[in-house]
Amino acid sequence: MITLGIETSCDETAVGILEQGRVLANVVASQIAHTKYGGVVPELAARNHIKVIMPLVKIALESAGKDLDDIDLISVTRGPGLIGALLVGLSFAKALSIALNKPLIAVNHLEGHIYALQLNGSCLEYPYLVLLVSGGHTEIVYVKDEFVYETIGKTLDDACGEAFDKVAKLMGLPYPGGPYIEKQARDGDLGTIKFPLPKPKGYSFSYSGLKTAVLYYTRDNPKYDCSNVAANFQEVALEHLVKVVSATLDVKKVEQLGIVGGVSVNRRLRDKFHVLAKKKSVMLHIPDLQYCTDNAAMIALAGTRRFEKFGPSDLSIDAVSREALDVISD
Repeated sequence: MITLGIETSCDETAVGILEQGRVLANVVASQIAHTKYGGVVPELAARNHIKVIMPLVKIALESAGKDLDDIDLISVTRGPGLIGALLVGLSFAKALSIALNKPLIAVNHLEGHIYALQLNGSCLEYPYLVLLVSGGHTEIVYVKDEFVYETIGKTLDDACGEAFDKVAKLMGLPYPGGPYIEKQARDGDLGTIKFPLPKPKGYSFSYSGLKTAVLYYTRDNPKYDCSNVAANFQEVALEHLVKVVSATLDVKKVEQLGIVGGVSVNRRLRDKFHVLAKKKSVMLHIPDLQYCTDNAAMIALAGTRRFEKFGPSDLSIDAVSREALDVISD
């Protein structure tokens, strides 16, 4: 089966093509226009998706050596995400489905990230635990079986990636802030600034207090060292993830742990979780860098698997801004 995947949940327009689960093309266009605003402007994101989605499909087909007539299934993100952005991809996918007389499958964006773990060729055995950490989501998901999810904990306020973006903005660094924080942190000295480690109840996350602590520190110390602030903020932000996941592993006796989402490209995060995995005697899975951030190869794979089990989506299916993984199992 050859699957065309389409992803437009936020500010990346992505098209992927898979054949029998093998990636033939994975094309992503990032929207740099949002940089001057310090964050994603929903209307601007939707308009940019409209401009580039058809050219990206053409590029992906050429890269894969395929024609539209070769496509057997069209997989597209329906949510969660920005409604305007989602509607561009979903409407385009529906139009293709009708024009080509090919089935359509609508996919949850978070489920796509979980399936990104398999794009490396990894074979995960159920059950396993996944930390999904990005600009819009920070949550721990217990994957009981295929398409059977239990969300163990999630952020009470800011997502981890969102906190990175906001702290970067405080220091005058460009958007998206994660890569710039990481780069600055390499030259910083750990321990020079004592930011508080968040301590939410249970298996939840919280970044508002840490973000506020950075705000107060930069306000009260106008001659602060940017590298030191970045290094110590990053260390506490990532240690918070490690602490919560470690506590979850103590309860959910799994043998495999996956880390997915845009923040998983962070090298310090990867190092810290490799240490945790060794300590807890679990096998750690993190996708290749190109599959950590939003992409359509993961949507194509998730769609293929879902289609094989449940069949196509109805063309009346709509985009949703919010959709928990727990409610899409059946």
